[in-house]
Amino acid sequence: MNNYKETERAELHKTIWRIANDLRGSVDGWDFKSYVLGMLFYRFISENLTSYLNEQERKAGNPDFDFACLSDADAEFGRAETVKEKGFFILPSDLFANVRVRARHDANLNETLSRVFADIEGSATGSESEDDFKGLFDDLDVNSSKLGATVARRNEKLVKLLDAIGDLPLSNGGGFSHNTIDLFGDAYEYLMQMYASTAGKSGGEFYTPQEVSELLARITVVGKSEVNKVYDPACGSGSLLLKFAKVLGHDKVRQGFFGQEVNLTTYNLCRINMFLHDVNFEKFDIAHGDTLTDPAHWDDEPFEAIVSNPPYSIKWDGDANALLINDPRFAPAGVLAPKSKADLAFTMHILSWLAVNGTAAIVEFPGVLYRGGAEQKIRQYLIDNNYVDAVIQLPPDLFFGTTIATCIIVLKKSKHDNATLFIDASSEFVRSGNKNKLTGAHQQKILDAFITRKDIDHFARLVNNGDIAENGYNIAVSSYVEQRDTSEAVDIKALNAEIALIVARQAELRTQIDAIVSDLEGEEA
Repeated sequence: MNNYKETERAELHKTIWRIANDLRGSVDGWDFKSYVLGMLFYRFISENLTSYLNEQERKAGNPDFDFACLSDADAEFGRAETVKEKGFFILPSDLFANVRVRARHDANLNETLSRVFADIEGSATGSESEDDFKGLFDDLDVNSSKLGATVARRNEKLVKLLDAIGDLPLSNGGGFSHNTIDLFGDAYEYLMQMYASTAGKSGGEFYTPQEVSELLARITVVGKSEVNKVYDPACGSGSLLLKFAKVLGHDKVRQGFFGQEVNLTTYNLCRINMFLHDVNFEKFDIAHGDTLTDPAHWDDEPFEAIVSNPPYSIKWDGDANALLINDPRFAPAGVLAPKSKADLAFTMHILSWLAVNGTAAIVEFPGVLYRGGAEQKIRQYLIDNNYVDAVIQLPPDLFFGTTIATCIIVLKKSKHDNATLFIDASSEFVRSGNKNKLTGAHQQKILDAFITRKDIDHFARLVNNGDIAENGYNIAVSSYVEQRDTSEAVDIKALNAEIALIVARQAELRTQIDAIVSDLEGEEA
């Protein structure tokens, strides 16, 4: 939990969002997110590096050392060692704070920033961190006409951006504490959530709401205090992966955070998100590309915890690609997911990457639970081999970009029974703003039912896999968990008496109306 008060946090959030909107001017908010988030990252790594180097020098007996005040020439001596430890290097003159001081008097600020960003990325070239930094600033285009029609206008906007991000109260002045890291990470997470909520359909493609992320992470680590590593094959901005750092702790994910993302901008956001949550370069491996047709991490040992919210019902190569039916990820089911609906292709990929003692929790589009054809055959493979541990129906309108009620499929390779647990959590929500939200109590209720694995009237039911087979391998929760009858019992005698009173009253009113009409006709005569 963050160390600062909720009131301070809410106030900071309001300030950040107001600044983000004020700064963008006529630039579309979705396009402008890269500038705000990128500049926040630039400030973070500058302060992180400065604090790290100052601490090292002070431990070595130099209490007055300040890296930010060093000349570039004097700083060069520590470049190689710093890159080895931190994965990157920034010259003192290129640090966020120093560039900001000179910014309003720099007629070539756009070129200065462009060079600084290229130098930061270039500092990792040839080192183990090269892939983690390559292209990180590509979406922060300081020469874009979106910022202004002329160089002067663009620089004016960049100065405002540097000042606004620099003024945010994210550092406590006494070094780079865990509280500072919490503040930066939380600010980044909040901004992504706000951009997702205002981005329409595309918002849901890169951000999973925090409470859903936390539920998925907690499901996959039940009974464990640590895991070897965590994985998300459609990782978006990384919010799902990073929930493990909160649920277990950084050091309890021994080998780190792994993921793949097809969208280049979102891939960059994810890597930045890792750094901003203090996950150093050697503890994450985020790949760019199409997981279904060009998966990374082939050679890695299987993952103990996998979480994912893959894109719903997207198109993929399917049986148009002859190589896929023999792919060891998909071949066991004997059939490929439909070309127009890749949902269960992600499910099969995840199962293939899952460790024998692991758990996977996947957000799914509801149609995959009951549709026929190839999808029914894939479900048959999953049920007959006892891989489906649980199916959880979620409330509607939780996610950005869609109001549909999604579900969670939980996969395991080592189960203690030959049954599937169904949980109906469709009513477990509160309305918050324009979306529904799972509270901590709702999460806990779902988790308790998942752990207990017993029948609960109108909420959970453990069903033998043989019964699921007889039901055509339909795994929709509503087919197994009986809905609570919310209608009230009707008292027929009381209802008839009420109707009789209404009829009598109607007759009385009609008599009164007829009398009034008769009186009026008499007056006219």
